[in-house]
Amino acid sequence: MARPTDTGYAGVYVHWDGHPSHHLPLLLGAHRYRFGGDLDALCRHLIDEAPEGWSQLGTDLLDGAPEPLRAELVGGDEHPSRKLDNVRVITVGAAEPEPWTITEKSHRGLDWGYVLHPQHGIEVISLHTEDRGPVVAWDTDPHARFSNAAYRWRPGHPVPATLPPRTTAPNTPAAAPAPTATARTAPRH
Repeated sequence: MARPTDTGYAGVYVHWDGHPSHHLPLLLGAHRYRFGGDLDALCRHLIDEAPEGWSQLGTDLLDGAPEPLRAELVGGDEHPSRKLDNVRVITVGAAEPEPWTITEKSHRGLDWGYVLHPQHGIEVISLHTEDRGPVVAWDTDPHARFSNAAYRWRPGHPVPATLPPRTTAPNTPAAAPAPTATARTAPRH
């Protein structure tokens, strides 16, 4: 989880279930509902207030979301976000252990990166194959189904997402009745 910098990005490590299908609905919902569109508040919460990173991002990020959306995204699996405890990277020559800051140069071994861009949205980077990735706009519906296939998240390609099918039939006017046969009054010639 990172914010853009002059040279790329900097942020924190998130351990559990970093796949787009898990993180993107939570991040889109958190931005829209819990943080009311305030990206600075979202970044402070996710990055600044957890310098050691996160064990997992939880459903508390959906606080304030409409109940039907929350129920659909959570599916009854409510769990809070959890910060990592006592995890530090020891840097040679440093007086104190320092947290592992994830950047474009220090992401080795990670699968996914999420860069929270102020104007555009969430850049999703498949870190095993790419240095950059497509951006999921902030106004994207959190109901969207996002692919977890790394090869689909390439720069210059569309965001690999679909909206779920409707669960109810749309309201359409009733079809006009079929014409009925009328009795003939005169013989045909």
